[in-house]
Amino acid sequence: MGKTAPMQVMTDRLRNFLQFVAVKIIDDPTKAQLKVAVLAPKKLRFKLILAKEDVAMLIGRNGFTVSAIRSVMKAAADKEGVQVTLQIHSHEEEAEFLSRQA
Repeated sequence: MGKTAPMQVMTDRLRNFLQFVAVKIIDDPTKAQLKVAVLAPKKLRFKLILAKEDVAMLIGRNGFTVSAIRSVMKAAADKEGVQVTLQIHSHEEEAEFLSRQA
């Protein structure tokens, strides 16, 4: 199976965790998108794209909610020697970002 299998398991676990937590916190999960990018062999980026109102809910007061989510993700990934980042954008911010990339 090679080295991709453990990385895929880690990616799936983190994706499932993030989806579970986000759906419980935000108001409109139907507008949520989750993108996962493998930036290097042991480096993942998760990007949650949400309705503008949901971005504030997921970040939480003073960033405490998103900080806790990132801490759990980091702890799980560290066990496998994987670096993980989490970005949270509104659909508008993502559209602006993509237009600058074009």
